[in-house]
Amino acid sequence: MKKLLGFVFFILAADSISQTNQDLLVHYKKYYKQMQSQADIQGVINALTHLNVLEPSQARKDTLATLYMNEGRHVEALNTIGIEKNESDSDLAVQVKAFSLKAINDIDQALIHYEELFKRKPNPFIAYELAEMKIRTGDLMGATRNITFGIANSDGEIVRNYYETQQPYSVPMKAAFTYLKGLVKINEDRENNIDAAISILNDALAIAPNFNLAKISIDALNAQRDIDHERHEGELREQREEVTKRDEQIAHLKEERSFEAERTRTLEEELKLLQQR
Repeated sequence: MKKLLGFVFFILAADSISQTNQDLLVHYKKYYKQMQSQADIQGVINALTHLNVLEPSQARKDTLATLYMNEGRHVEALNTIGIEKNESDSDLAVQVKAFSLKAINDIDQALIHYEELFKRKPNPFIAYELAEMKIRTGDLMGATRNITFGIANSDGEIVRNYYETQQPYSVPMKAAFTYLKGLVKINEDRENNIDAAISILNDALAIAPNFNLAKISIDALNAQRDIDHERHEGELREQREEVTKRDEQIAHLKEERSFEAERTRTLEEELKLLQQR
């Protein structure tokens, strides 16, 4: 009898828990919709977190990570879905991992997921991100491949936004990729490729005269060229001064030897005169 009662109690408890979970699911689904209607992002995040605990869902987890990413909370986004590369990841999950890892400056890990994004859906926007990061990591050949793809697949309607000024601005993607091409050129040889890099950056300006970042880069390279020129001129001056100093030392030694030779001749003549006497 006790065993029967215990079993009945267990069934009732399980049913009660199940009913409680269902009630909570209904509640948080309503709460989620309400927070959406109020545009309350934190409320939406809270609702999704509770729903994911009550009824785990990878799609819901991806959405939660995306909300964190959009709020600039990249560490929370990555904590939600992880940083590992999984073939089963949705495009949204791969995008969150790529963007958030780059945002926290984990470039090596970000590259893995951007490469996966490019593999799934190759387009100029992803190619730009890949090229930019590869320049930073020194993979200039890889960056060049992405730049070549980007230039070939960018038409006049596709633009890239820049935010280094108070007023954000846009330039055609072809100009953006040309700018990166200039960065590759200067990184290939910082001493000898300044003029070539400036020429490429001027090509970017010809496409987009408002390209402030290209202007800044050109000014920096011109300044570097002036510094290099001054340093080179200084080195030449030092070399000339060293040669002049050495020539003077040689001339002085010749004078001393000539003086010694003349003195020797004089002594020899005096000695002959003494011997004749």
